[in-house]
Amino acid sequence: MKEFMMLFRSETGKEEEFANQPPEQMKAVMARWDEWLGGIAAQDKLLGTNALNHLGKIVQADGSVTDGPYVALKEMVGGYTMVKAENFDEAVALTKGCPMFDMGGTVEVRDIIVYER
Repeated sequence: MKEFMMLFRSETGKEEEFANQPPEQMKAVMARWDEWLGGIAAQDKLLGTNALNHLGKIVQADGSVTDGPYVALKEMVGGYTMVKAENFDEAVALTKGCPMFDMGGTVEVRDIIVYER
């Protein structure tokens, strides 16, 4: 089995829209995420998942630190899930039913390269 990361991208500004919805609607959205992730976990393919705060810092090679991600970006990464799958096709198939699509976002699937040390 190989490891893959799913990066959840949405249009900048959607995170505030999501955070400001009524509690009942927030619960319904979170239940959909739990259901989708639970389906992957039931297949023993879920390695981990986390949401990311929209605030962050950008560190440059010269050591300078600025606030980020930059507001000028049209998209932002809101979270990630790590899964295991036989190949890219299987990893992509695991995105089926992802609630990110309901919110107008995208899921980027990336192969994780594991370096031996």
